[in-house]
Amino acid sequence: MTFSSSIAVRELPLFPLPEVVLFPTRPLPLNIFEFRYRIMMNTILNDDRRFGVLMVNPLNGEIASIGCCAEVVHYQRLPDDRMKILTLGQQRFRVLEYVREKPYRVGLIEWIEDQPTTEDLKPKATKVEELLRDVVRLSAKLTNKKIELPDNLPSLPIELSYWIGSNLYRAALEQQSLLEMQDTKERLQREADILMETRNNLAARTALKDALNFN
Repeated sequence: MTFSSSIAVRELPLFPLPEVVLFPTRPLPLNIFEFRYRIMMNTILNDDRRFGVLMVNPLNGEIASIGCCAEVVHYQRLPDDRMKILTLGQQRFRVLEYVREKPYRVGLIEWIEDQPTTEDLKPKATKVEELLRDVVRLSAKLTNKKIELPDNLPSLPIELSYWIGSNLYRAALEQQSLLEMQDTKERLQREADILMETRNNLAARTALKDALNFN
């Protein structure tokens, strides 16, 4: 799925989140309790329901300059004025400058997309999916838990790359790196490397477990 906008540059309310990286097409539920973000949500709900999510680096506290636009698709107001919202990732963007920082950050942003290619990326995506299924199978065997991939796993290479990126566990910096890539093939290759390393590690641990159980 490719998102586009007739407006190349626009102002966008920004929501920095520690160690949270939103990818296009992926859902993000949020619990809104800070006063400034309650103000922001009330404002955008009367507009186009869109705001930008930016990852806060867990190591140095810096806010990333590239993020993903979120659109509110459902919300619930709670009695204490908090809100529960469900958002869906839309376009990625780059912050050009901050327009203001109070009561919440607003940035001048430009949309970014993956570079177009004529290369058939389906074979690469198929290989990545095979690695993903190996990781899930080995994880289930190692933990003795039922772990399954969703039936609606994306088939398009770019959407698959977003799905895998969003499901990396406790890897915000790696996720941010994947989000910033503007080459689908490069993103898929990096994910293949991650999955292959994970698969090899799980295979070794599973073999050790089987050997210990055999003895």
